[in-house]
Amino acid sequence: MTETLSAAQARRIALAAQGFGATPGALGATAFRRTARRLGVIQIDSVNVVTRTHYLPAFSRLGAYPRDLLESEAWGRKRSLFEYWGHEASLLPVETQPLFRWRMAAAEAGEGIWGSIARFGHEKSDYVDGILREIEKRRGVTGGDFATGPRGAPGWWEWSDGKRALEWLFWTGRITTLTRRGFERVYDLPERALPRAVVEAPTPSPEDAQRELVRISARAMGIATAADLRDYFRLPLADSRARIHELVEAGELIAVTVKGWNKPAFLDPAARKPRRIEGAALLSPFDNLIWFRDRTERLFGVRVRLEIYTPAHKREHGYYVLPLLQDEAITARVDLKSDRKGGALLVQAAWREPDANAETPRVLAEQLRSMAGWLGLERVEVMEKGDLSAALSEALRVEAS
Repeated sequence: MTETLSAAQARRIALAAQGFGATPGALGATAFRRTARRLGVIQIDSVNVVTRTHYLPAFSRLGAYPRDLLESEAWGRKRSLFEYWGHEASLLPVETQPLFRWRMAAAEAGEGIWGSIARFGHEKSDYVDGILREIEKRRGVTGGDFATGPRGAPGWWEWSDGKRALEWLFWTGRITTLTRRGFERVYDLPERALPRAVVEAPTPSPEDAQRELVRISARAMGIATAADLRDYFRLPLADSRARIHELVEAGELIAVTVKGWNKPAFLDPAARKPRRIEGAALLSPFDNLIWFRDRTERLFGVRVRLEIYTPAHKREHGYYVLPLLQDEAITARVDLKSDRKGGALLVQAAWREPDANAETPRVLAEQLRSMAGWLGLERVEVMEKGDLSAALSEALRVEAS
């Protein structure tokens, strides 16, 4: 018989799989690497209104870890992460690089990539090959080094031909990120940027690679629908269905039913099933736990939407909104901004969720103070917007007194 789980059990399994409810321990490189490998992928985004999102998942799970740890692990000489298109633009455990070579080959064939970039790569192959030869001569180039050629339409972010060539080479795996200057990628050849053992590792078949990516997704989520498993690494629909079926047949995924879910679910056989999850965290809007909005609503009963691209007058909660995870529920949301010159973490709006309780203002105040300190900011300032702002201001005042 198919096992049936309650929605609360599924939520606890998902939270435990993502690293919530655990005691962080020492905040060093080992803890950071363990977190990155547990997640399997960390999304990168350029928006810096609070801090760039790739810094936040480890903070949400570990607390105030040294921020330069991420930089060392992602772009240092002995890196444990590399950049590629995993979920979106992503940091991924470096040993998983061979698992994405099928995607690089597909990009070369013009599949699974912006059509305009693929056309550019094929139509201007001599130009692209010239840029690749130039990269081979140097160590580390940026888009600015090749800012030549006509600019594209606004949808291309007005990229130069040089920038398009670099993006095409990156998609196809012929170059990778050596480091970053500010937020600008510095590119080099994989054999000079990545560990030799990774570069020389055999290339698995697309089917084997996709099966392993589904395994990683299942471990990272604990319990998931087929759509959840597909979305984690943005796998092709038909391929993801086939790989899930194969893993179920092999006993590496267990088909289960979750009460209240309208789709079948799949359980990682090794997933923990805790009786409770305790702890609190502010979540980046790009955090693995909530980036797939349908899953977020299924797990927590709240509708989370990214409103960055919504006109200001139409925003419901704010520009850069971080939900508060309080034990097993999302209980609040805050629209945050780092005022770096003023030394303040600004709470531009604070909102209750239906599962908020009497402890929510205090818990949120603690998380905001911790985040402010981690960001090198001196204080938290709350604006009078949102139905939680007054209680939050009082909680911060009491905590400071």
